[in-house]
Order: sequence, then C-alpha cells, then structure tokens
Amino acid sequence: MINVAVLVSGGGTNLQALIDAQQAGNIEHGRIELVLSSNENAYALTRAKNANIKTEVLKRKDFESTADYGKALVSILRNNNIDVVVLAGFMTILDETVISEFENRIINVHPSLVPSFCGKGFYGLKVHEAALQRGVKVSGATVHFVNCECDGGPIIAQKAVEVLDGDTPETLQKRIMEQAEWKLLPVALAKVCSDLDA
Repeated sequence: MINVAVLVSGGGTNLQALIDAQQAGNIEHGRIELVLSSNENAYALTRAKNANIKTEVLKRKDFESTADYGKALVSILRNNNIDVVVLAGFMTILDETVISEFENRIINVHPSLVPSFCGKGFYGLKVHEAALQRGVKVSGATVHFVNCECDGGPIIAQKAVEVLDGDTPETLQKRIMEQAEWKLLPVALAKVCSDLDA
C-alpha cells in the first residue's frame, strides 16, 4: 500500500474529493496517511479530522528560509513513511530538497490546461481571470508531476471544461472544480499509486 500525504492551505475541496474516492474504494493501491497544512485555520484540517486522518501544521513564516522549511517538511513526510505527496491548493512553494527527495512522487492539480495560464503568479482566481481576459472557449484542469519549474512537470492527466458566455472568474472556477479537478485528481492519484505499487 502506498502512503499518501496531501498538502493543503485552504478549504480542502480537492482533499474531500480524494477522501471520498478513498472511502469509495477507488484508490486501491494508496491510502491518505497525513494531511499537512501551511495554515492552522484551514478548513481542510477539519475535513481530515472528520475522516480520521492524521494532521500536521507547518507554517512557512516559522522558518528563516525556504530551505529550512523544506528540511522540516521532508522530516515530517519521512517520519510518516510517506511515498507520494499531493499538492491540493498548497500555497507554499517547495524547494529542491523536497522535490529531489520525492522525485516523480509529488503531484499537483492546476486549474487550467497546462501549458496555458500556468507558472509563476498563476494560482486561484488569477488563472480564471487570465483565461477570461484571453477569451478562451475551453479551459480545464491538469494533474502533473512537480519538478523545479513551476507547473512544468510531466502531465499525468487533463480534462477540458467549456467556458460559457457570461462566466466570471468565480463561476468558471466552480465549474472547473466540479467537472475537472474533483474527478481528475483521484483518478491521477490512483494511477500513480498503482504504478508505484506494481
């Protein structure tokens, strides 16, 4: 069984999609062992506790450098025997220490069809604002492996979502979450766990 940690910073809707998939038996080769938040007030922590999943809080501002934060994060992940890390709305940048320790074992969900509207500065509603400003007719979500280039790792899965006339960044965000992110992320995690467990 592959041990999974989910890293969060906010409400945890993607985490909930993973918990629901796990409870439905759809992540056969993996199990969420830890939810780690960069924010002690994240509702995602409540979701984890409701599902009897261990939680940790690790705040970036408690560390002098990104490297120190990375070392502390790696230490927690190792102590919990974590094999795969999922970034589900985690708003803290990971340094090379973490990325090299978990090479090809960190996955991220991004709310666009990478390589569109991704990279430095593209997160949350900013992604959807940019898509609407550009006038695209299709957006969506991407699950990819994490490497040292922001949103630049190999793509695992993508799902397109139609952009509708009159969409606001908020309506587009909600549709992409419901139609793409919450479906794509559990399937991608199941595949990664299955490949590692083979």
